[in-house]
Amino acid sequence: MKPIDHRPLIRQVNHAAALDSHVPPRNASDKVAFAFVKALRLVADTFFSRRYGHRAVVLETVAAVPGMVGGLWQHLTALRKMRDDEGWIRTLLDEAENERMHLMTFIEIAQPSAFERLLIAIVQVVFYNFYFFLYLLAPRTAHRVVGYFEEEAVISYTAYLAEVDAGRHENLPAPQIAIDYWQLPANARLRDVIIAVRADEAEHRDVNHGFVDELDARRAHRPLEGPTAA
Repeated sequence: MKPIDHRPLIRQVNHAAALDSHVPPRNASDKVAFAFVKALRLVADTFFSRRYGHRAVVLETVAAVPGMVGGLWQHLTALRKMRDDEGWIRTLLDEAENERMHLMTFIEIAQPSAFERLLIAIVQVVFYNFYFFLYLLAPRTAHRVVGYFEEEAVISYTAYLAEVDAGRHENLPAPQIAIDYWQLPANARLRDVIIAVRADEAEHRDVNHGFVDELDARRAHRPLEGPTAA
């Protein structure tokens, strides 16, 4: 039996990631996705206000769902159609794993209460089922939702960084899990973690908007295929 690989996950910080990118809604699918994400943003702003660490704990729980759901559906689609997945599965599962590491990091920073842990469980159950069926019925819209969600994440982490730099949030030492994962200096602080997470979110934003472009290109060549032609 092959032993479990216990080596720690590692990732490089993409300091070149663009921070101000936005894809304007172009059609009904985009507008629905954009409105949905803005509604989620309103709920987050109302509930958490400037408690960015606690906001990150809950939102990263949500953010870790789409990659796993999308990876599952792409895996099943590749098996059913007996074709190569063209790298989608690996990319989506990497996204899910990366968002999970964000969550593990901010749990160390924010130390969520029992109520917030319960909220995390509820949010995960609700959002998983919602996104599962959204990806089944409308994968294009599902990827656009993630693209817009990540746009908002970049904005939120930029605001979080500004709060830290202004001294309104303590620039705590970075958790060891973050230092190991992003290969940060041993004396790294919270602002270094925020910069690393924000760069990851910018990458996910571009990848998911790129998936939408790829789906549009595929359907332009195969217009008779249904919504699961991903």
